Amino acid sequence: MLVRCLLALVGGLVLAAAFEPVGHSWVMPPAIAVLVLTVRGLEPRRAWLPSLVFGVAFIFAVMVWMRAVGTDAWLAMCTLEAAFFVPLGIGLSWSMRVRAWPVLAALWWVGIETLRSGFPFSGMPFGRLVFATADTPWADALPWIGMTGVSFLVALTGTTLAWLVLQVRSPSRTTYAAVAGVAVATLAPAVAPFPLERSGTATVAAVQGDVPGTGLNVPAVHREVTAAHVRLTEELADAVAAGEQPRPDFVVWPENSTAVDPFLDTEVHAGIVAASDAIGVPILVGGTNSNPLDDTQVLNQGIVFQPGLGSGDRYTKRHPVPYGEYIPFRGSSWMPSTYGRLTEVPRDMVRGTSLEPIRVGDLRVADAICFDVAYDEGIAGQVARGAELVTVQTSNAMFSRTGQLAQQFEISRLRAQETGRWVVVAAINGISGVVRPDGTVVASVPARGQEVLVESVGLSTTRTLAVRLGVWPARLAMIFLVVHTAVVLITYRRRRQRDRAGHHDLQPPASPAVAAAPAAPGTR
Repeated sequence: MLVRCLLALVGGLVLAAAFEPVGHSWVMPPAIAVLVLTVRGLEPRRAWLPSLVFGVAFIFAVMVWMRAVGTDAWLAMCTLEAAFFVPLGIGLSWSMRVRAWPVLAALWWVGIETLRSGFPFSGMPFGRLVFATADTPWADALPWIGMTGVSFLVALTGTTLAWLVLQVRSPSRTTYAAVAGVAVATLAPAVAPFPLERSGTATVAAVQGDVPGTGLNVPAVHREVTAAHVRLTEELADAVAAGEQPRPDFVVWPENSTAVDPFLDTEVHAGIVAASDAIGVPILVGGTNSNPLDDTQVLNQGIVFQPGLGSGDRYTKRHPVPYGEYIPFRGSSWMPSTYGRLTEVPRDMVRGTSLEPIRVGDLRVADAICFDVAYDEGIAGQVARGAELVTVQTSNAMFSRTGQLAQQFEISRLRAQETGRWVVVAAINGISGVVRPDGTVVASVPARGQEVLVESVGLSTTRTLAVRLGVWPARLAMIFLVVHTAVVLITYRRRRQRDRAGHHDLQPPASPAVAAAPAAPGTR
């Protein structure tokens, strides 16, 4: 068991290296194969241990950027996420009892990945296999089978590799057929890309204003942050007037470009109006606003400011970060809101529910705010309802010195491929960029840069198959977990009942002579 656990530890660290900032995507199948081989041959009551070791190594390494929030937050969150590898190990052990175990094992990986991406609270999707597939043949399958489907394809490649290792001494036709099938499924989308039709073009400007000082604390310098975005937008307006830049159809400011309510703070509101009037086109502003129904709550929104008209459509962040933007069970004795840095969250952020695209001028735009980009239903749901373009507003200031910036930007690139839309990312201090529907980056601004990107982007109303499927692949993965678990438990119960019945039938009947013998003296 010690050797298995050591191999699992190495496998988990290798899998983490597939993600940014290392980004060696090709190591994913070998890492998955190592996990499978360390579990092989173990009973379920023991299989969870190497799987847990694998999960601890992987999760703590791939999300080491959480230390920027605090070591206690990193330990707590990663411990919770690693715990999901306990049922994964048990499920892998169950799967390997049947002939088609590589498929079942891959489904178990995807099912657990889906579970931890949405539970508890809103889950933590970072570390999904698909998020390490940018610039690989796997990513070409995104418009066809979506995020969950590509994660399954990567996992299947790994489980098939483990099966191939076990068959290496005596390969059969089935072995060659299985390998060929996985290869075709991986490479076919590159040969036959999803057909997309362009419905028009637009010019979009993304503003990255940066954060003064260390860049780690936006609220402490929020007025300077807003002033920087106002200034850069007004400079863009001057460049447009001088013929040095094309006039954009709209401008995107990042999340927390206003860290106070722009409707209650007169200084901030005046700055936004001045910038909007100067450029003469709508500005999609990232603002933190008071909930009109409850002043103890806040809303994280993308707000369309139109020149001469004021505010228009709004998008409300769908996935506020637990313990970062709201405190679950606030006031309870076991999680007081006065513990550590929780005092920095005086009001709870309320999640948005709408999947309708916002209107920015004549365009229908799918918006996402920060961690929203890691969840499947938000962007795809808006694209399914007619969004022609995707914008991502994000404030990663707290993580500006970590690999989180690169990980999240990679997810934005993958969303472009999944939805068949151009994606415009505006980050408060990195990484901003413009991405084509094939995932290639047209232009970007590095962390701590201060710049305005002005790019012509394509528009489309084509719905990819992934958008049409929506969240159903993830639901089916969860259904598989439930059904397979139920089948195993029912089968186990029936076997126990048969064993008990067989044991009872094997008991020899009492001899008639013995039964008729008189009792020994003194026994009555």
